[in-house]
Amino acid sequence: MIVKATIEDSSLLTNIALTSKSYWGYTKEQLEIWRDDLTITSKMIQEMMVYKFIMNERTAGFYALNPPKGNAIELEMLFVLPELIGQGIGKKLLQHSFKKSIELRASSITLLAGPNAVNFYKNQGFIIIDQKESSIPNRFLPIMQRDLTL
Repeated sequence: MIVKATIEDSSLLTNIALTSKSYWGYTKEQLEIWRDDLTITSKMIQEMMVYKFIMNERTAGFYALNPPKGNAIELEMLFVLPELIGQGIGKKLLQHSFKKSIELRASSITLLAGPNAVNFYKNQGFIIIDQKESSIPNRFLPIMQRDLTL
């Protein structure tokens, strides 16, 4: 079940983001650099579209969409608890984000992908359109995009 997140979920969602990111073997120093980027604030929950995936009465993952700009929208975050990766939760969250984006009249969705997520997004129809330097110098992340008018 996918439901809208509430302000009370901010700490839980932040913990999911940090736990999920740490799954990929990043150092504690790298995770600390990203802590602010991975923090879900009450303001984000109020201003963005943040939805969580509930499985067996537990929050298993979430995504956050920025408000659309013109006919484009950006997926800010999508994280799943590490022990539940590979069970289709990320795909279901992503498909839900597509539906919400289309409801907002977006014709394309973009995201900044972590290196370990590139293949997942490619398998969901995204292509790499550019790159951006991360908060760690000389580390570049792909900017990916998917057409929603398929």
